[in-house]
Amino acid sequence: MWGCGALLGARAGSRLRCELFLAWDRGWSAAAPYSASAEPSRVRALVYGHHGDPAKVVELKNLELAAVGGSDVHVKMLAAPINPSDINMIQGNYGFLPKLPAVGGNEGVGQVVAVGGSVTGVKPGDWVIPASAGLGTWQTEAVFSEEALISIPSDLPLQSAATLSVNPCTAYRMLMDFEQLQPGDCVIQNASNSGVGQAVIQIAAALGLRTVNVVRDRPGGTMVTYGGMAKQPVIASVSQLIFKDLKLRGFWLSQWKKDHSPEPEPVHHPSPPGGLAAQSVTPTPHAETEEAHGVIQVKGRKVVASVACFRPEK
Repeated sequence: MWGCGALLGARAGSRLRCELFLAWDRGWSAAAPYSASAEPSRVRALVYGHHGDPAKVVELKNLELAAVGGSDVHVKMLAAPINPSDINMIQGNYGFLPKLPAVGGNEGVGQVVAVGGSVTGVKPGDWVIPASAGLGTWQTEAVFSEEALISIPSDLPLQSAATLSVNPCTAYRMLMDFEQLQPGDCVIQNASNSGVGQAVIQIAAALGLRTVNVVRDRPGGTMVTYGGMAKQPVIASVSQLIFKDLKLRGFWLSQWKKDHSPEPEPVHHPSPPGGLAAQSVTPTPHAETEEAHGVIQVKGRKVVASVACFRPEK
């Protein structure tokens, strides 16, 4: 059955909440192996044919499962979250919009059921997540191209695996790309109870960085904004721009992926102490973030964004 009653009730007027998960309990274990000969079952999907209020335009429909071609992968979805970007995409005000009609969902984790003859990167039983936004994860199963998927370890907690492709990646890239932070440096973070904020705390700790978690404080530095659920303009003080050399930057993970994939040469980053092991991952809370702005800032080495980083003066 469907594990997200609030979403199924959307057509009846109930409110979609950003932290809810879609999960399907069909009487099988998430770790159960599959073979290429598995019989295809009926595909149920949350589909929208035009943009608007998700509670009014999203419909539960039965879809026909496509045949598996040479480079295709048949995936059974294990879980898929409702990310704010999913809502924005359905509303029609996101930076990337799929062709309509479309299946909702940008994130999720699935298990490979069968693969085409040309597929070499995954095999039946593997866990996979979307490589980019717009895949359409709000369905019980689907056939995707191999290049649209990334294989991940199957021993991750299910909710962590389902939310791995957006918030943790955003947190990591903001910590790595705007300043050359060193162990002992400090990151000041706004909106720290968000999924990105919790990922920043954990990744920063693994990298030997210290974090100070504040709410709506905008000190000087480089301000990198990655989200704004309130859909309000970012306001910066003129005195900060002039006297503290405040720099305003934006970060969108989907654009970063377009700019860096495929990479001509591998990018090497210093390994964090102890590594980013699955055992050290803490599932992040799914909090309401409608009024939150993400920002990172660094003082001394100055980076501000909806997370902020600074290096204490020596």
